[in-house]
Amino acid sequence: MNLSRRTFIASAALAPVACGSLSYEHGIPVAQPKPLPIVRPPRVGQEWTYIKKNIFDGKTLGVINERVASIGSTIVIERMSNDGARLPSEIQTSWGMVSTDTQWSRLLNFSPSLPLWPEQLSTSWAKQFNTKYSVAGYSDSKLNWQEYMSVQGWEKITVPAGEFVVLRFQTLINYESDDPNKVDCIRKETVWFAPQIGRWVAREASGSYQIQGQIGGVILEGSYQWQLSAYK
Repeated sequence: MNLSRRTFIASAALAPVACGSLSYEHGIPVAQPKPLPIVRPPRVGQEWTYIKKNIFDGKTLGVINERVASIGSTIVIERMSNDGARLPSEIQTSWGMVSTDTQWSRLLNFSPSLPLWPEQLSTSWAKQFNTKYSVAGYSDSKLNWQEYMSVQGWEKITVPAGEFVVLRFQTLINYESDDPNKVDCIRKETVWFAPQIGRWVAREASGSYQIQGQIGGVILEGSYQWQLSAYK
């Protein structure tokens, strides 16, 4: 399957129908800071704790702690659930460039790595990225992945961890599923990124796909939200 630019644009046009508008978060628009803030660099021991919820019913699905465990040729962020169970680690090739992403139902590996936040913290920034991904444990299968990341603006937002001035951006993803029966796979994410903590304080994701050979019938995937409850 070749995810051409034309295919991506067509999928983008369908995204509002497939994913809907399920936002929990409502920040207050603010002017772009001058000068633009610097993203906090990583240090071993930095931590972030997130509450994960189901957007459809608002139920809490768990609490996840993330901690910078090592910084070297890669940056490893270890993750643990609130009951002490160890979760797969996020791996970045450099600060803000993810190669192993834990935010999906299965662990995904990207080559080349993808940005976790906009390369420029400006309201005018937008860019499309193309890469290949594999599902952990199936490294021989390289699948196409396209995403379009665009800044929506600066906002002031309140989450359980406090009040933050954040950069709100959206990522629209069009990817090739490892299940050949699934086509027009789309994922939409809205992220509220706080440069001063080097991480996002809120994030929402929803997605959809269709079954090969079936006309219409968009199938919605899970829609989730994460909110920062603590950090250091």
